[in-house]
Parts: sequence; C-alpha cells; structure tokens
Amino acid sequence: MILLRLFYEFAKTGLFAVGGGLATLPFLYAMSEKTGWFTYQDVADMIAVSESTPGAMGVNMSTYVGFTTAGVPGAVLGSLGLIFPSIVIIIVISKVLQKFKDSRMVQDAFYGLRPASTGLIASAGLGVAGTALLNAEVYAAGGNPGQILRVPPILLAAAVFLAMRRWKLHPAAYIGIAAAAGILFQL
Repeated sequence: MILLRLFYEFAKTGLFAVGGGLATLPFLYAMSEKTGWFTYQDVADMIAVSESTPGAMGVNMSTYVGFTTAGVPGAVLGSLGLIFPSIVIIIVISKVLQKFKDSRMVQDAFYGLRPASTGLIASAGLGVAGTALLNAEVYAAGGNPGQILRVPPILLAAAVFLAMRRWKLHPAAYIGIAAAAGILFQL
C-alpha cells in the first residue's frame, strides 16, 4: 500500500509542479505535513544533496523520499511517479503542439505559465532560505533578531552569491567550496 501511495503522491507532484525541481518544493512541504515521511529540515537536506549530485533535483528528491520510506522499491516508484505525468504530457503536447504552435491561445497559455513557474520557484527559494538562514525555533519562541539569524550561513550564502556574479566557475565548484566550508567551520 505504501508503494502505491508513494507513486500517487509523487505523480500528483509531477503533474502540477510546473517549472522544474524547485517548483516541487511546495508540494514536498505539503507531502511532509500530510504523510510524515520527512520533515522540513529533511527537505533542506534533500535540496543540498540533490543540488550536489547528478540528475534532476525533483527526481533525486523523489528517489530519496521513496528510498527512506520503502527501500529500493519505494525509490523506483517515487521516481517513476514523479516523471510519469511529464512523459505522458510531453508525448501528447508534442503531437498537439505541432498542429497548434502558432495559435494565439497556445502562446497566451505559455505567457501565463512563465510567471506562475517563477512564483512557484520564488516561493520554494524563500522557504529554503528561511530554513537555511533562520533559527525557526528561536523565532517561534520570540527570540531577538541576533539569535534568529544564522550569521555564518548568511555570510556563506552571500559569499557564494557574490562569487558567482564575479567568477564564472562551474556550479559544482561552488557546491564543493560550500561543503568544505561547512565541514571546516562546522556550519
């Protein structure tokens, strides 16, 4: 039963998470609350691992959740659930789009999907930033701002942001440097 639920939950995510891996995050947060398979902190850890390993972020996260929930069969069905809607939709769209690609209605639909995807990604990004850069427990307890902000991670995030603007290194270099800094400075 858990295997079918994994497939179902990730198929819903794959069907509605327009915009890529980060757009799956609001669905993962909802899944966390509904199923209890993982915590919000686990999502932050999944993002870190998924961003630093090969493959699509959403698929990596579905594989991770599936594996931790139901072993190898869970990993397979979680991943298949996430990609199944995309496969079906892309096959259908490729057939239909060839006929209607110049249609004003199709162009208008894509015009509306772009900002929706941007909003989903921005929402997910802000959620990840909150988890990584703020002490939620201190905030909930009404602590002062000096205790709420996690200064070393904020400085590391700012340094990576500025470095990416200055030097055009491969993203894997920044991930490796950040991981080393985390280990070295025990962030």
